[in-house]
Amino acid sequence: MEPNTIYMLVTTVITGVAIVAGTITATYMEGRAVIAAFENMARQPSVADRISGLLFVLLAIIESGAIYVLLICLILLFANPFAALFG
Repeated sequence: MEPNTIYMLVTTVITGVAIVAGTITATYMEGRAVIAAFENMARQPSVADRISGLLFVLLAIIESGAIYVLLICLILLFANPFAALFG
């Protein structure tokens, strides 16, 4: 196999694994945050408005982490800055 073909194959596999790991981690953390928020809302209904506001901010921050993973993986797949070094 050609070195460029091997490099592109490795890049594709690594970005696929990174997307899966990044989205699974973000989804797991969002689920844990929602469960913790609902448990705290059930314990203290008087502060449910504050908890839900903080929950939305937290979910946006966690989801932006998954979006950053996707962005880096798309850069590696389509505009790879390391292609000139190896290919």
